[in-house]
Amino acid sequence: MDTVSVNKFRENLKKLVEQSLGKHEPLRVTRRAGEDFVVIGAEDWEREQETLYILQNSELMQQLAESLKTHSEGKGYTPGKEQMDEITGI
Repeated sequence: MDTVSVNKFRENLKKLVEQSLGKHEPLRVTRRAGEDFVVIGAEDWEREQETLYILQNSELMQQLAESLKTHSEGKGYTPGKEQMDEITGI
């Protein structure tokens, strides 16, 4: 994560926000007389929140572990061509 002072952030607001959005990386803004803050794109924030939700949900994590196991063993469900066409919208 890149870090910039609040003064530099203020001077280069548009450029720094565009960089953060374009690189999909948060930007830490430091302040002398207060707490730092982070600039992050809304889509990136939502993705992070979804990831945290899944990681904190033990039932979902168990389902993922079981799915990974069956996939690595080659025992998972394999849809037929017709089903794949329906899934992919072809």
